[in-house]
Amino acid sequence: MKKNIVISILLLLAVLASCNKKSGEDKSKPVIIAYVSGYNGLTDVSKISPGKITHINYAFVDVQAGKAFLTNEATDTVNFRKLNELKQQNPELKILISIGGWAWSRNFSDAVLTPEGQKTFAKSAVEIMSKYNLDGVDIDWEYPAMEGDTGNVFRPEDKQNYTLMFAAIRAGLDELEKASGKKYLLTTAVGGSQKFIDNTEMGKAQEYLDYVNIMTYDYQSKEKAIHHTNLLASDKYSESNSADIAVKAFHAAGVPMEKLVMGIAFYGRIYKTKKDSSKGVGDPVTEQIQGKGYTFIKDSLVNQNEYYRYWDEAAQAPYLFNFYKGEFVTYDDEESVKAKCGYVKTNGMAGVMFWEYSSDPKEYLLNAINQVLK
Repeated sequence: MKKNIVISILLLLAVLASCNKKSGEDKSKPVIIAYVSGYNGLTDVSKISPGKITHINYAFVDVQAGKAFLTNEATDTVNFRKLNELKQQNPELKILISIGGWAWSRNFSDAVLTPEGQKTFAKSAVEIMSKYNLDGVDIDWEYPAMEGDTGNVFRPEDKQNYTLMFAAIRAGLDELEKASGKKYLLTTAVGGSQKFIDNTEMGKAQEYLDYVNIMTYDYQSKEKAIHHTNLLASDKYSESNSADIAVKAFHAAGVPMEKLVMGIAFYGRIYKTKKDSSKGVGDPVTEQIQGKGYTFIKDSLVNQNEYYRYWDEAAQAPYLFNFYKGEFVTYDDEESVKAKCGYVKTNGMAGVMFWEYSSDPKEYLLNAINQVLK
């Protein structure tokens, strides 16, 4: 009897292994999803290390006239070809088109307002992915049923249409799978806030999704200097945004932990604090300044020219403060990234994603990710 049970278990494991092999997704290994920008023209793929990542989300495909649309088709098509060539070095690498983003989400609401529109949009997204021999579709709608960039269309119906859009895309991908025998991915990038959850049906939407990439960065305040990508809540100010809070909120909304992906920022943000600020974090601010990528921060700012590095133990987050200039710099570094990756493993999450590859060309943070997750 015991022998039969053992045999049954071994057969089940073999079936599961076969399914994973067929889909091209080894669910036992954490994902490392890199957002790679193509909106500035040709992408220098020689600066991408395919062996250090599992997925590339190509940013961005626009939404125009109700369809997914390649705004920069001449360079996008070259980028797709060169990104696919990276599979020669890592055959398991998956490449997805990412539709939307901050500046290209204006027309989502109109595009998927009706059942016909949802089908049309889905068909266009699948066609682009299929035409260029890619592996999936990522949706970065910023944001359904709430304001994003100036001029973005949003309406209450987005809450339901967000789910229906995924259902339509998944149906299109399933049809293509039948013809090709290949597994295609459907993922989404989501705002790391309760407000985003309240304006969507994540418990229903996740049924059509392989991964939910939480943008656990860009936390901001107009009043005080706060961390923009902290793992845990800080005890140095009252705002309670953190990756931990976001992950728990999405899980409570019905998204399985094994589908949740934590966001890591490869760039920093800078606050100008008010005169006589003494500590940086939590101090009143006058404005926010354009931040820099991590390679620049590490090589040119950390403990140089009065930009001294501090560690917020409660938040598990670093920051720089220049007392003389009154500048507070919030960012991820190797220590905070390793803490996030440890959290991901401990809590059974799918893995991590990061925005954006070119912000850390020396791969300081990507190497830190690999030290924990590989």
